[in-house]
Amino acid sequence: MISPPFRLGVISALQHEQHGLIDLMQDRQPVTRAMREYITGKLWGVDCVCVLSRVGKVAAAATVATLIERFGVTHIVFTGVAGSADADVRVGDIVVADALVQHDMDATPLFPRFEVPLTGQSHFASDIHLTNRLAKAASDFMDRDLRELVAVPDIEAFRLHQPRVHRGLIASGDEFIDCRNKLAGLKQALPPLLAVEMEGAAVAQVCFEFGVPFAVVRTVSDAANEDAPVDFMQFIDRVAARYAFGIVKRLCEDSAPH
Repeated sequence: MISPPFRLGVISALQHEQHGLIDLMQDRQPVTRAMREYITGKLWGVDCVCVLSRVGKVAAAATVATLIERFGVTHIVFTGVAGSADADVRVGDIVVADALVQHDMDATPLFPRFEVPLTGQSHFASDIHLTNRLAKAASDFMDRDLRELVAVPDIEAFRLHQPRVHRGLIASGDEFIDCRNKLAGLKQALPPLLAVEMEGAAVAQVCFEFGVPFAVVRTVSDAANEDAPVDFMQFIDRVAARYAFGIVKRLCEDSAPH
């Protein structure tokens, strides 16, 4: 159990990715700030604030800063989808970030590639304790809940027969990666890379600067190649949203006061 005070900020980029969570919040209250609706309340006994950041690093950074400064969250979890950047990471797998990097940050020759100027950081490590809890929640979801929350026709359609949980490096950038050559270049520059997306590293930088523990979990929706846009929104609605719901549920149940 995490000792109080504990207020969890749950962020997703797209509305579908928080399907069901907000409906289940107890004592929920909407508060609008900077064109975003922050929903405060309780999820499975845990004080939470849920919000949709919208897509991209700037949107994510603004959302996280507001969660911290206006809503006083003590921990942040970002859920969403990502493209695979490794042959062992397949559609339907989960990647929990141990570290995140902005793949489009390049201030050379003034600073090394990927390093965020004036921070001395290129790879932002997630909070080990929260990440361990999130990884356990993801593994428990895979083992016990997946076939209850994801419909059998969707398991078949998206070939979710033996999905796995991975931990490692995630890269973020303001670009939807759907080109094999682009992905190969990133993998060459960042060999440990497991997944690519558009928000997580911005969340990581803001949390680093504020000193707030964070964790990032991504459901792999595509192979970050030319086929990536195919059935993308269907996957989010029918699979990724169910993953996020189940993982957050398990995390909250494990974090609630007993």
